[in-house]
This record gives sequence, structure tokens and C-alpha cells, in this order.
Amino acid sequence: MGTSWSSSAESEQNNERRMKKQKLLSKKTFGHHEVEGYNGDDTDIQNHVESCRKNPGHANFIPITRFTQTDLPEDLRDDTLYELIKAISDITVRIRVTKVSPGRPQFFPNTEDPYPFSGTNVKMRLGSGEIDVYKFIKGWGYNSQGRSSNFFDKDKAIEATYKACPCEKCGQSDKPKEVWWEIFVYTAAHVVFDEIEAINTTCTLLYDNKGRPETKALNKFSVSYVSVEYDKCELKHVTCDVSLGDKLYKMSRRCCDLWEEVRPKHCRSQSKFMFLVSHPHGGIKQLSLGEWRENEKVKKLDKNFVLTKLTYTAGTCPGSSGAHVYCLGFRGGHLHGGALEPNINYSCVLYTYKTKSQHRRYI
Repeated sequence: MGTSWSSSAESEQNNERRMKKQKLLSKKTFGHHEVEGYNGDDTDIQNHVESCRKNPGHANFIPITRFTQTDLPEDLRDDTLYELIKAISDITVRIRVTKVSPGRPQFFPNTEDPYPFSGTNVKMRLGSGEIDVYKFIKGWGYNSQGRSSNFFDKDKAIEATYKACPCEKCGQSDKPKEVWWEIFVYTAAHVVFDEIEAINTTCTLLYDNKGRPETKALNKFSVSYVSVEYDKCELKHVTCDVSLGDKLYKMSRRCCDLWEEVRPKHCRSQSKFMFLVSHPHGGIKQLSLGEWRENEKVKKLDKNFVLTKLTYTAGTCPGSSGAHVYCLGFRGGHLHGGALEPNINYSCVLYTYKTKSQHRRYI
């Protein structure tokens, strides 16, 4: 009798765990978003940092200027991985939005989970994102890998419908520039929802510490792509400023080059190490390390990619929404979506590169 009761109780506990896991991972379930909202101004940021309830003291964050190899797990203290994380930090941006679109829905799609800031008039919202830069010469584009082919379709060239710089300045010039850069900012759709919010968005680069002279703010964004269902937004800023465009393009290229060195070392790894760089509470840039827990397959995208949703343990706070989530052991393009439990966070639904060695890593 004792054995039968024990077996039944264990089975019931396993079912409860499975149901809880399915609920946590369901693409139709959303936890608490992590956009920081203010009705004051930037001077309130430090107050929010000091009064943080999720991570009091922020002990599980590493200011990027203090990051050293010894912060990494002992078996991952590798020069290239260390340099990669620093390079990713360089292309991480703070996102500031000063308008709430009236188009925000009441709920997330197919759920009863309230959509962030819907129907509100919050003065300022802060999140995180990451840039990618394309260089164009007379309408022909080159991505951050230096290639002129489309990421998802290698046979398709990157070609603009225009042959000269489309920025506002060149649009009013008799001699528009033939070389320009298109700076894409990837973030969550609940951070920047639509065109109305995009034109009221400022992205700050290189905000690593207070008073850093290299800090650069970009505005005049348009929406290149948005999916409310998958919670992804892609903004675009165009510049023919050679010093700015060339600098950011080189930063983006460096990340890609370092990934090409790091990935082969870990593509068959069973490591669950992950990290993200973000701007908690809209403050200076911080690194957080952890492990990914689940990588749920949502649906097949094509023969090379599947759409998945991650859960992970790296520390995040309001202001971290939209940050890029990096995992060793598989390739993906996930963005931070929010928090499910105090120590479990989740991503937006985005692609994972499918290889034979990764098929069993989906659940």
C-alpha cells in the first residue's frame, strides 16, 4: 500500500510539474514585461535603481566596465568569448520612448494578459536593444558579415530600391550621397510598438558609465518590421555620416567575426551558459550571466530555422526588455521578453538555427 501511494503521489507531482512547465513556456502566456516606465525624467533613474524590488542591490549584475574573464565560469574563461561579450556590449543600446501609441491592444494576442502600457499616458519608457548595420554603395548592400546576400535566402542579393542615400538631408540635396549606412535596432514590440512610437524613440549607444564622452544618441527612426504575435520590433535609422556609419559598421562586423571564432568551439556543446547585456532601469549598461532552461519549439519556419521561446536564469530588471539573449551551444536570435518567476525569465518568440546536433535540444 505504501509503495502504491508513493507511486501515485510521485506521478501526480510529475504531472503538476509538466503542467506548470507548459504554462510557463506557452507562447500564449506572458509574464511581467520589463520596460521601465517613468512619469518623471532621467533624474528619477537612480531612485528606481535603489528601490528595485526584483533584484535589491543588483548583486547579480556586472557593470560592463568592470567585467573580467574571472566573472565567467571557469571552463569558459576564453579570450575570444571574453572579447565577444565586450563587443556585444558595444552594440547594445538604451531605448527611450516618449509616446504611447493609441494602437496598442488591450491584451497580448490570443490571451487575456494585459498589453503593456495600453491606454496609459506614461511620460517615458526605457528598454534595451541591439544594433546591426548594413552598408550601401549605390543601392547594393553589405551586411555585418561583409556579405551581399540575404541572411535567410543566400541566393538573394541585398539591394535597395533607391540608388542614393534616403536620409532627410540627402533628400533635399541636388547631390545625395551614394554611400550610406542603415542602422537597424532590434528590440521587443512591447518596447516600441509602431511608427507613432518609433518617431518618438531615441537610442543611446555606448552608455557604459555616466559621463562617457563617446555616448551617441540616435533618433528619426522608422519601423522596418514589427510582429505583435512574436513580440519583435525592428527599427531603422539612415545616415551618410561617414564617421558614425563606418564606426558602427566596424563594431557590428567585429561581433560577427568573433562569433565565427566562438561558435565552432561550442556548436556541439551541452553547455547551457547564456548571457545578456541590458540597461536595467534605463541606467548604465550591465552584464548578467546564467543558464537557459528550456527552448520550446513554437513552429517550423523553414528547412533551416524554427521559431522557439526560451526560459533562462540570467538576472534582468525593468529596462531589460528587448535585450538580445545569447546562448552557447546553439544559434538563435532571441530577445528578452519579461519575467515569469523571480528567478526565471523568458524571451520573445524568435528563430533558432536548426542543425542535426540541435534537434534534440527542442522540447
